[in-house]
Amino acid sequence: MDATERAELIRTYEGGAAGFIDALAGITDAELDARPGPDEWTSREIVHHLADSEMRAAIRLRQLIAEEAPVIQGYDEKAYTRVLHYDRPIESSLDAAVAARRASADLLGKLTEAEWSRSGTHTESGPYSVEDWLTIYAAHAHDHADQIRRARSSLP
Repeated sequence: MDATERAELIRTYEGGAAGFIDALAGITDAELDARPGPDEWTSREIVHHLADSEMRAAIRLRQLIAEEAPVIQGYDEKAYTRVLHYDRPIESSLDAAVAARRASADLLGKLTEAEWSRSGTHTESGPYSVEDWLTIYAAHAHDHADQIRRARSSLP
């Protein structure tokens, strides 16, 4: 990946928080809890997932940069949904997701070429680099913003 591709992905990453905040604008409790299908998440669950995922992502990025050959642990997203009380209010999770993204975006802007080339091993997917991390997380919040919009529109 060259510097231009990285810069574009960083811009996409930086816009992720605004994307999911926009998707939540004016949301009602009924929309937050609308379940579009039996195996699909509500908007409330998506927000809590975003917080959990973005906080994990922030730590993963730091592990990749600061540790030698780190092992990046996968996790069971569905278990988190079941056991971490995803029926609670969303405000603190929204704050956490936005803060984690902002802190990681600041860090991305400082990385050297040597830091961009760092990598470790993900327990579920194998070799995992800083560039892999950026590719995955650049789109993550945008994808979930779209998922929130679909969930909101599932109400009659």
